[in-house]
Amino acid sequence: MHIDHIALYVNDLENMKHFYQTYFGVVSNEKYQNPKTLFESYFLTFKTGSRIELTTKKFLTPRAAESLGYTHMALAVGTRQQVDEMVKRLNEDGYPLLNGPRVTGDGYYEAVIQDPEGNLLELMADK
Repeated sequence: MHIDHIALYVNDLENMKHFYQTYFGVVSNEKYQNPKTLFESYFLTFKTGSRIELTTKKFLTPRAAESLGYTHMALAVGTRQQVDEMVKRLNEDGYPLLNGPRVTGDGYYEAVIQDPEGNLLELMADK
């Protein structure tokens, strides 16, 4: 068994697709649109086969920060040097660095940034 994909509701579907394509090299499918429900989505596929489904629809409600449920998405980006380089690039492009890079208490080398809509992304080195 494995996780096939995670889904994120987003406000700006095109901007979020562009962000993940630019920084994480994902490949997008064609946009799915349901004219009856006004639901739209893209599946973004990583080289490893895992996917993110970006979705949007009318009348989404804002979520509360630090509530039960989704906390962050961890993306293994390679070596510690690659984590540092990605953090530098994202930070220079205006994406907030919230934590790290650092070695965690359980031995992971990671940094936490926010995507354009405030979702937390943990960038980590392969262990």
